[in-house]
Amino acid sequence: MVFIHWIGSGHCCCVQESLSNVPKGQETIVDWENFSKHFKVQGWLILLIFGLLSFWLMTPAFTLGIILGGLIVIANFNLLQYTIRSAFSPEGTMFNMKKAIVVQYYFRLAILGIIIYILATNEWVDMVGLLIGLSIVVINIITIGIRFALKISSGEAV
Repeated sequence: MVFIHWIGSGHCCCVQESLSNVPKGQETIVDWENFSKHFKVQGWLILLIFGLLSFWLMTPAFTLGIILGGLIVIANFNLLQYTIRSAFSPEGTMFNMKKAIVVQYYFRLAILGIIIYILATNEWVDMVGLLIGLSIVVINIITIGIRFALKISSGEAV
């Protein structure tokens, strides 16, 4: 599956064809399956690096905050991805699931808020460590964006 962007049009569509069949005037943006796999692996690596650095340099509560925050945000991101993928099946958009998607989103958000509230009020974790852990997905997005920008500026194919 390939996401194609028509130059100058600003529109993307999802096409299932090989890259050799893509006509001139179109460019490949991202192969979602490879990108998703790379994104997940890089997220776990960032969490591992932060956790190990924190283990050696910071207090146990700080380390636990980073690890729990990272696990929470990675799980939440994966559940969001699952919800969106199930809503957009190969047959097309499931319009009947609009309300279900919104309800699942707010339910996940409420559960996330409850978990963070419990961790914060019981002082099991350092709040700065928890915030760093909760930022794992944001850090992952920023690093991938920087790498793509560097590839584009150096003339490599994305």
